[in-house]
Amino acid sequence: MSGEGSENQLIEEINLLRQQKNAVILAHYYQPGEIQDIADFVGDSLQLAQKAAATEADVIVFCGVQFMAESAAILSPNKIVLLPEPSAGCPMADMIDASELREEKAKLPGVKVVCYVNSSAEVKAESDVCCTSSNAEKVIASLEGEDILFVPDGNLGKYVAAKTNRFIHPWSGFCPTHHRLKKEDVSKRRKQHPGVKVLVHPECREEVWREADYVGSTAGIIKYAETSPDKQFIIGTESGISHELKKRCPNKDFYFVTDNMICPNMKKNSLQKVRDSLLYLSPRITVSQEIREKAIDALEKMLAVTN
Repeated sequence: MSGEGSENQLIEEINLLRQQKNAVILAHYYQPGEIQDIADFVGDSLQLAQKAAATEADVIVFCGVQFMAESAAILSPNKIVLLPEPSAGCPMADMIDASELREEKAKLPGVKVVCYVNSSAEVKAESDVCCTSSNAEKVIASLEGEDILFVPDGNLGKYVAAKTNRFIHPWSGFCPTHHRLKKEDVSKRRKQHPGVKVLVHPECREEVWREADYVGSTAGIIKYAETSPDKQFIIGTESGISHELKKRCPNKDFYFVTDNMICPNMKKNSLQKVRDSLLYLSPRITVSQEIREKAIDALEKMLAVTN
């Protein structure tokens, strides 16, 4: 059987299984293109959390990483949540745990913890409110007058502090994929493509986002490119975004700041893993009732602020 024939057969099986199991497939923009193509919905972390909270499906197949599936399990406790590749973690999320957060909170009495969704359920359970890169400014604005600890992404914390003119205690975590970009990389690309606007994600270093023409979430970058009259852009985020950019802007050109903007965890998925997860309803992602009851408040506050 040819590779194409095998792929077509897998897609047919996935379509049949999702009907039989009343399943919805959610995929992040950083997933491989073939995964995005078979998904019922493709989005960034905020959009996917909103879909997971609102879906009437019995089964949620989350094509992303561990923390995303955990958030879906917290928001939809009566649904089966599947993560086709269970080893797909997030290095940033691993840069803080619940005990470390409790220790930091003890040093800052009265502090409000704003937790980036790129974190474990246990860390969310120790937080006051969650945020994504799409809504972080709104979330911070909802906490007027509060002393704020932002975890775990220090780069996003510094960006939001600058945008909101608020004092924020940033944790020292970071996304390895975005953090590897440097100011010199942006300068080099600008010289190669003079006059082309640079669009970057706020998970990048401060020296990078201060050089950019636009800073925004994955969905924000896509929307900017789609609505701008410009025909060329320099992109500073994970390379999987190119699949959606090419779909929405077929007559525009995109150049990545560097050629190694790849999150290895986001690339672990495959059509066969999605098919197998639907066939066997495994691997399931669950969150204990104790953790869920503590964490859901932070997620629901985020969704309320956004909506």
